[in-house]
Amino acid sequence: MDIQKRISKTLRLDIGSSDTKRQELKAYFNQTFDLYESLFKLISLDASYYQQAEPLRHPLIFYFGHTATFFINKLLLAKLIETRINPEFEAMFAIGVDEMSWDDLNDAHYDWPTVSAVQNYRDQVRARVNQLIDTVPLTVPIRQEDPGWTILMGIEHERIHLETSSVIIRMLPLASVQLMTGWESCHDVGAAPANTLVNVGQQSVNLGKSETDATYGWDNEYGNKNVLVDEFKVSQHLVSNGEYLAFIEAGGYQTPEYWTAEGQDWLSFSEATMPRFWRIKDGQYLQRNLVEEMLLPLNWPVEVNYLESKAFCNWKATVTQTHIRLPTEAEWSALRSYIDTDQVDWHTAPGNINLEYYASSCPVNRFATTMVDGQSTDVIFDIIGNVWQWTETPIDTYPGFKVHPIYDDFSTPTFDGKHNLIKGGSWIATGNESLKHARYAFRRHFSQHAGFRYIEAKQSELPVEKVNTYETDNLVSQYLEFHYGDDYFSVPNFPKACIEASMAAIGDHPRGRALDLGCAVGRSTFEFGRYFKHVDGIDFSARFIQSAFQLKEAGQVRYTVPTEGNLIAYREKTLEDLDLATLDSQIEFSQGDATNLKPQFKDYDLIFAGNLIDRLYQPKLFLERIVNRINDKGWLIITSPYTWLEEYTEVEHWLGGYKVNGENFGTLDGLQEALGGHFELKSRQDIPFVIRETQRKYQHSVAEMTVWQKR
Repeated sequence: MDIQKRISKTLRLDIGSSDTKRQELKAYFNQTFDLYESLFKLISLDASYYQQAEPLRHPLIFYFGHTATFFINKLLLAKLIETRINPEFEAMFAIGVDEMSWDDLNDAHYDWPTVSAVQNYRDQVRARVNQLIDTVPLTVPIRQEDPGWTILMGIEHERIHLETSSVIIRMLPLASVQLMTGWESCHDVGAAPANTLVNVGQQSVNLGKSETDATYGWDNEYGNKNVLVDEFKVSQHLVSNGEYLAFIEAGGYQTPEYWTAEGQDWLSFSEATMPRFWRIKDGQYLQRNLVEEMLLPLNWPVEVNYLESKAFCNWKATVTQTHIRLPTEAEWSALRSYIDTDQVDWHTAPGNINLEYYASSCPVNRFATTMVDGQSTDVIFDIIGNVWQWTETPIDTYPGFKVHPIYDDFSTPTFDGKHNLIKGGSWIATGNESLKHARYAFRRHFSQHAGFRYIEAKQSELPVEKVNTYETDNLVSQYLEFHYGDDYFSVPNFPKACIEASMAAIGDHPRGRALDLGCAVGRSTFEFGRYFKHVDGIDFSARFIQSAFQLKEAGQVRYTVPTEGNLIAYREKTLEDLDLATLDSQIEFSQGDATNLKPQFKDYDLIFAGNLIDRLYQPKLFLERIVNRINDKGWLIITSPYTWLEEYTEVEHWLGGYKVNGENFGTLDGLQEALGGHFELKSRQDIPFVIRETQRKYQHSVAEMTVWQKR
């Protein structure tokens, strides 16, 4: 691919006519698709698509299909399309972005398709999205609730994976890759420059992106937070390979006191003695780039994870007897303020970013920015670009944060104190990634195209920034209270009541494997654990699954509930209090679409769909497909208040709640029509439930439980 064809800027959302914006959106989509596929052409052997070069990631065949699948799944969720292209692919390639606990990294669960089959699928997705762009309503400015935003979401998502996939390609054997036009590395190498410290004056920094900003943003970027940043000194350059080499030669990887407890655990596990992309041959250090290996370029930035960068800072602090550490997000943002332009406005990038220069890093003294503080003028290099820069800040929300309903698992799984922010972008950071408001976070032991710079602070303690340890998402908190909170108005806990009624209904039938579909925050899954040898809990919402998994792992969860107005109360619930603490070994939680489950979810003696059926986009399709996942004489148990709403299910897909030939046709009629050929209705009963909204407002509903046995 010609290097000029790969350079692109994310769309401005606020200028131009609808027709012009449609053309821009289409061009941006196709250029992104082309660029992504050109990266995968660097893989010279089809067999290499199936190597798991990074144990914490899927093989590359997954990522080749994942970004296309993302478009279809999100467009279906946004109701911009009505049908799938390949349901098997759209289950297989759906989830696996981060090393999250509910990710399925077990290759035994996958019968990966051929590269050509995935390419054919990508071609079909491209045609479908192009057709949609031609016909979908498009207004200017494009806002988060607009169809154009969902399409942009898919585009920017693919640009994220352009970078993360390039990291995995970099881990493949050299024999598995080939150089292609447009993906050439920099070859300007030399001695490492001396790294001096320059002064940064006190600043008031505003963090957060406005809802009316001119560019696309991910949910964690929005909100508003003002931070007074005290003066500090910052390294003029990113830490170079040459500077980091001194840490290695000083025995840095063999000196535990330089490493945090987490860092020591990682060292013990990984047995690392140098950065991931270095190796020694014939007494010389070599560095692996995207598709080639070279003598270690001492004047390029070192690429390490957070744990390594933190250990270097601790070593540097010991050597210099000063307070050396990584910058916080706010301190890095103070540096970013010295660049007065952003990607959509610059003529050429003021750093090695956006694929505008090389398909690799380059010398750390190439891209300079002048910093003027009062009477002081200094020069600093690589404020943006070359490599991402690790910060001391675990990612968290800004005040005003809202989850985007179409992609609720982009940010929320990372709000766990274990994902630190990286800022500034790398040479392959394009689209949203190269904007000044971009906020991306990775686990501290992850390898990316990431390095660091350090600061000298007045004191060793980090500025205090409160990290939220209570779940404050209103919907998640409401469900946590519904599942694990108090009983109200003498109505028993609904998930527990459902499982007890289910067990009474099936009697002494086999109790090997159970599936809890629409498990939300997991109480019914845990309750099934009292009776079954293995229970899978699946929900579409990553926010819900995150809370369920936290309970499984930590045994407790904290959340807030509204009382009145802006007043809240705090809750803490433990599995031990509910006599559920010993059941975690037979329980697994996964994120998934009940209507399009992965193949391994099968052979169940019982499947429970609690208050799910009237929240599915195609409930009839769900009922058709669920038959084959239940053993003969197994059970399907459904509860629902039959509250059909068009925001969840188009009217033509409702199971009931309308008239047929002038007569009432209820949901039970629809269930009997859909299930009667394979199941026998064994029993029905009402189960009431109460959902607390505030201290003085509650929803009191009644669900009907129907118990079906497979013939």
